[in-house]
Amino acid sequence: PRRDDWVLVSAHWVKRPWQGQLEKPPPEDVPRWDPNNPLCPGATRVNGEVNPQYEGTFVFPNDFPALQPDAPEPGDSDHPLFRAAAARGVCKVMCFHPWSDLTLPLMSLAEIRAVIDAWAKLAAELGASYPWVQVRGCPVPRCPSQVWASSFLPNEARLEDRTQRQHLREHGVPMLLEYAKQEARRKERLVVENADWLVVVPYWATWPYQTLLLPRRHVCRLQDLHEGERDSLASIMQRLLIKYDNLFEVSFPYSMGWHGAPTGPYLEEDCGHWQLHAHYYPPLLRSATVRKFMVGYEMLAQAQRDLTPEQAAERLRSLPEVHYK
Repeated sequence: PRRDDWVLVSAHWVKRPWQGQLEKPPPEDVPRWDPNNPLCPGATRVNGEVNPQYEGTFVFPNDFPALQPDAPEPGDSDHPLFRAAAARGVCKVMCFHPWSDLTLPLMSLAEIRAVIDAWAKLAAELGASYPWVQVRGCPVPRCPSQVWASSFLPNEARLEDRTQRQHLREHGVPMLLEYAKQEARRKERLVVENADWLVVVPYWATWPYQTLLLPRRHVCRLQDLHEGERDSLASIMQRLLIKYDNLFEVSFPYSMGWHGAPTGPYLEEDCGHWQLHAHYYPPLLRSATVRKFMVGYEMLAQAQRDLTPEQAAERLRSLPEVHYK
């Protein structure tokens, strides 16, 4: 319902002998300060700028931004099949911690809370003028988080805006608020929960160990979270990411991102159909060396997954919440 499409579940398929590509697991001996990492405190970036000796989160404009605030208008199209429009925006990079060997699950709750506050601050500042602010994160020391603000609603945002608006109109309750209540009651796909948040392997998950992080109350945007919810968010993020790392005893690769109500001109509109949520998309399937690739049928027909959401949730749920290191 969130994307108005279907997922093919082929749970028996994971039993087939693996003849695909094997990946090298990510290195476990990352140095605390890496002279080759341009994001480290005191390091010189490619553009010649020297990073400050930061001790917490560090945010700076992306040296190679995908969006520019002054992008030119394209010329007029001579045919409706060849349309173009200007895409403007700004891109920021955020370092979570001055140490290169620390990912979020190994950071303290206070340090994770500082990351959440920095995300919310950027979302509010950039959202004052831009319609969409995309907060992204991953466990890569060279670029743990990026924030893109755009003059347009990206495809996924437009799709979620339409499906959530339609659900509220037809059922009288925000889609993902109702979904969170259903998953909290059913518990089949629940991974971790606390008083303010829950993490589930969504019923419509595409990636093997994909999860969805949801607040229990109706919240439209990241910057709307109160103090207690930010503290409990730090806790549940740490618990989830420890489980991810413990799954194959490796720093678990993933791409994550926050989706919330549009901003900029939409701040004056009723966005009550939106519910804040975060997506986690990890590619590992069977081990630290076997990845899931979206190829073949997935690219040409529709998404296909190799185990049921319930199986994935049970495996994640049963993992300890003490980091394997």
